[in-house]
Amino acid sequence: MVKEFRGPPRAHTGPAPSGSKVKLDAGRDKICTVWDLEKNEMVKVIPVHESVESMILLPEGGDYSQLGVRNPSAHVLTAGSKGVLKVWDVNSANCVHCQSLPHLLSASRQEHSLMHCVLVPVKSEVITVNADHNIVLYDAETLEPKKQFSGDNGEVLDVRFIGPGDSHIVVATNSPQLKVFDVSTSHCQILHGHQDTVLALDNFRKGMMFASCSKDNTFRIWRMKKNGEVFCVAQGLGHTNGVGSIICPRIGKGFVVTGSQDCTIKLWTLPEILSFMAKTDNIVVLNSSLTVKAHDKDINSVAVSPDDQLIATGSQDKLAKLWTCDGFVQLGTCCGHRRGIWCVQFSPVDQILATSSADGTVKLWSLQDFSCLKTFQGHDASVLKLIFVNQGTQVLTSGSDGLLKLWTIKSSECEKTLDGHQGKVWGLSANKQQSLVVTGASDSSVVLWKDVTEALLAEAQAKQDEQILKDQELSNLLHRKRYLKALGLAISLDRPHTVLTVVKEAMLKFCVTWNTNSRNCHEAQAVLETLLRHEAPECLLQYDGIKAAVESLLPYTERHFQRLSRLLQATTFLDFMWQNMRLGDAPQSDESMDVQVGASGGQG
Repeated sequence: MVKEFRGPPRAHTGPAPSGSKVKLDAGRDKICTVWDLEKNEMVKVIPVHESVESMILLPEGGDYSQLGVRNPSAHVLTAGSKGVLKVWDVNSANCVHCQSLPHLLSASRQEHSLMHCVLVPVKSEVITVNADHNIVLYDAETLEPKKQFSGDNGEVLDVRFIGPGDSHIVVATNSPQLKVFDVSTSHCQILHGHQDTVLALDNFRKGMMFASCSKDNTFRIWRMKKNGEVFCVAQGLGHTNGVGSIICPRIGKGFVVTGSQDCTIKLWTLPEILSFMAKTDNIVVLNSSLTVKAHDKDINSVAVSPDDQLIATGSQDKLAKLWTCDGFVQLGTCCGHRRGIWCVQFSPVDQILATSSADGTVKLWSLQDFSCLKTFQGHDASVLKLIFVNQGTQVLTSGSDGLLKLWTIKSSECEKTLDGHQGKVWGLSANKQQSLVVTGASDSSVVLWKDVTEALLAEAQAKQDEQILKDQELSNLLHRKRYLKALGLAISLDRPHTVLTVVKEAMLKFCVTWNTNSRNCHEAQAVLETLLRHEAPECLLQYDGIKAAVESLLPYTERHFQRLSRLLQATTFLDFMWQNMRLGDAPQSDESMDVQVGASGGQG
């Protein structure tokens, strides 16, 4: 160890440039200290007026004129509790630049405080991490943000596709901020405006504007520019309790409808200027044009019909009600759920209203007489969201059990269950083409799903076409009597009966060849015997080329039979001769034995 600096944990930098022998550090005591490395003494104290978590010494050679750097002396970049980056001149102890982030209110700076920052010299970037676990990449020479990544989403309450070609996803989490993600790059914008948790979202038809509602009793209208930047253009005030649901028109863009925990629904007329406003314009304050007390308990969901003529509401009072969009005249009530209703949706093609409930069921209602047409049961807990997909022929639902279920309306069957979350799936939305579905859940995750139905159908059709071609090829091979290739193809097609037929026909064909030679005729006759014993005549007659085979087998078989008959006769004569030869030798052998026995007796 060469030198030791005693004190509490602090952020440090390396030696200052130009060969000077100084070192800087800062900490949560809201000061930055300058040390003389030769004398091991503190030579200067710079008050920074905030707790500093990280500090960077700006390298030499960069153009930092836009950061207020006017001389070649040492400058440091600090990141701390105020959530902004500051540039300090070490010699003068003055702050020459401070980021301007107007969304950071003094009451909320603690959750936006910067926890760490680091310099990437190769890319000339500064990377910061704040208390919300968001990572931001800044240009080191201008401190302008280049890209942002969101770390902790918290509990995801709603999601929507926005932007040209549904290029972005807006996410409402358990916080006042909204997060807008670029699908292709994962770049995240954080939108500030609401003062309490955002509960619901909805987008306008073209996707360049969307609406959000919050526990702060307000809703906001947001607009996206062509470059992807999003800003607030309007704010609606008037509800006396949290706004839990909001819906935008399906055809036009001249109104929104909100449902609140104050049991009312409100109609808000939107001025046309909202579509042309710039970021610098003042936010338009909206007032409701119509208010109706719709339910006796919290309103959880509001939906608008495809023609913008009807409004449906779903509430904790277990009822779904139908209203006219013009005047909020009640047309009917759907009764049948045993617990509160979480979501209502109109069918895009039929006069049907779908509802999902905390009783774990999904019901389809007729808009003519408000009778229940179908009930889908399958979720083990509350069904929180539903949407119509596949041109209105199917319903996709999400529940508190963390599952997504796809239902076919015609058969009332659950076609598929998707398991991608570990918590309640609050958010469920599809893009305009219904080729992508995005979900968000209480497990802090946002999952993008792709509809592969057409791809699977195309794959199945391709396999069927390939099967037909192989079947035709197999038939052609059998017709041309190319049994070896036919056998391999039949095995690859998993055709055991065809394999057996090919083997039998091939064996029959080979028998004809084997039978022409006396060396192989026994094998040929053995195969023929097996076929004749185990196959009925009707089956044998179905073999390809059976007539020609029989005509070829008969003459050679008769010739082999005659040859074997002659051989049998010859062997019979040989056997007769052998037996006679043995009988002629037998008496002589007995007589010689008697002579030998008598001689041996005389000697004794």
